[in-house]
Amino acid sequence: MLVLCKRKAKWRALLCLSAAVMLCSPVQQAAAAAFAPAAQSGSSSAGKADVAAARMELYEQMSAATGIPWFRFAAIDQYERTIAKKKSSTEAPVKSRLTGIQIPAPVWAGPLNPDQADMSPDSIRFFGGMGHDGSGDGLADPDNDADLLYSMARHLLKYGNSASDFSIGIWEYYHNGRAAQRVGQFAKLYEHFGRLDLAGSAFPLPIGNSYSYRSTWGTGRSWGGARIHEGTDLFAPHGMPVRSTCFGIVETKGWNRYGGWRIGIRDIENRYHYYAHLSGYDKSIGRGDIVTPGQTVGWVGSSGYGSPGTQGKFPPHLHYGIYRDRGITEWAFDPYPLLKQWENQEYRARKNKKNK
Repeated sequence: MLVLCKRKAKWRALLCLSAAVMLCSPVQQAAAAAFAPAAQSGSSSAGKADVAAARMELYEQMSAATGIPWFRFAAIDQYERTIAKKKSSTEAPVKSRLTGIQIPAPVWAGPLNPDQADMSPDSIRFFGGMGHDGSGDGLADPDNDADLLYSMARHLLKYGNSASDFSIGIWEYYHNGRAAQRVGQFAKLYEHFGRLDLAGSAFPLPIGNSYSYRSTWGTGRSWGGARIHEGTDLFAPHGMPVRSTCFGIVETKGWNRYGGWRIGIRDIENRYHYYAHLSGYDKSIGRGDIVTPGQTVGWVGSSGYGSPGTQGKFPPHLHYGIYRDRGITEWAFDPYPLLKQWENQEYRARKNKKNK
């Protein structure tokens, strides 16, 4: 018992020291100054880089203090930010923070705690709340990033520190299978690439003049009942390579009676990229594999509208759709503006390369 108490005291001391380093870090202070304008305008690349660097430092400091890999903290934080609702202009501004994690008051303070704004670690513990003091200031503040991450770490460590233990801990926190899947996917992406910036993009077909497309969002469908077209059709020769538009992880692969041979890729922004009517896949790619922008995932075809293997009921083309997950619902949005943006970016990059 004495040895255990000494280990806990040593761990606590390390945590408080790490928190002090975090709060006094020049990178943290620079990011705090850049965070507000960058978040408001969304156009300051330097500000975003500072914020990303500060987040990474925060994850790594908490990882050193708790033994949980940084990419697991990053995955939880990223999932929380992708499902967060945007505040309207009439709502009060939220205190600037580096992380987007929001732990509900009944979970933080305890469901039976009469003071749902309680920040006393002792009374929170008495009422079975999740909140802990991770910054060493004596308070368990749900608006303090160090307190939030440390509290999440204490929750996760109840189940162990392996990958499977992490999945169980995430499930026990969200009680939502889809949330657990998303956090696991994000953690895998961050671990694989070793960085937070996974924002690259590519047009889904090789740039050239052998394809055509226009905005076909919302048009009626002639097969499969009353439904609308949730995507853009890109008409191209049979067998033209189909490329990943993003850094992502293969979530689905196989036959769909509407989409034929199709593949679905989830990116770090919680967007699902859907490629349908393929003639085949790159055989080296399977579910759970990681892909990069421009990587070939399949080839243009005319599969679908029938039983597995049905082909040729329409001209060869790629149906490209994109969906956003908001935690409870997942909804499609028009991919045409993004397709034009990605196409123009590749044309400009090619032109700039030729001019060098």
